[in-house]
Amino acid sequence: MPADANGQIRVVVVDDHAVVRRGLLEFLGVEPDLEVIGDAEGGPQALELLERLASDGESPDVVLMDLQMEPIDGIETTREIRRRFHEIEVVVLTSFGEDERVRAALEAGASGFLLKDADADEVAVAVRAAHRGELQLDPAVARRLTASLRSSPRDDGAEDITSRELEVLRLLGEGETNKGIAAALGITERTARTHVSHILAKLRLRSRTQAALWAAREGLTGGGADF
Repeated sequence: MPADANGQIRVVVVDDHAVVRRGLLEFLGVEPDLEVIGDAEGGPQALELLERLASDGESPDVVLMDLQMEPIDGIETTREIRRRFHEIEVVVLTSFGEDERVRAALEAGASGFLLKDADADEVAVAVRAAHRGELQLDPAVARRLTASLRSSPRDDGAEDITSRELEVLRLLGEGETNKGIAAALGITERTARTHVSHILAKLRLRSRTQAALWAAREGLTGGGADF
């Protein structure tokens, strides 16, 4: 997804703790390639803000999303954002690292998952990675999640995946963008995008993040992904 005309990545921060919001706003505000264009204290306020920004043609590229919020938590808010605003990526930032919450956030369409004790630089890296269409997970969370996925029963459309789609999956699992996949396989970026769409449909997944984790579970990756 392109950034704005100035080359900046537009960001919205959603967190019900004012201190956390202020901290993120102050840090992100000094990053030359990041522009914070709004913040919200909860899910309903976030969705209202995004609707208003969209109507003005100023939608953000990435939303930094807290999970623990009331009355609508970050998982449901993420799901609504991905349903209404397909071009907006969501990076979850939370104090909690339980596997089920991670999986729920990713299933809702989150592009990244960081714990709140992550360094400020890690947050910026995750925002940039999400904007490029890449996966960024806290390493400790990713290890637990991949282990839990490997122990889960298989019930997907893996038997329908073609050899070319397996190559695409391997590259997805290594954190490649559509452009990177196209270059590696000698195909057009449009063809790479089509392969990704077919993979998601066959495996009944909702995001390339989930596809990357599927590839990790199946041992397709060579350890080059950002998690």
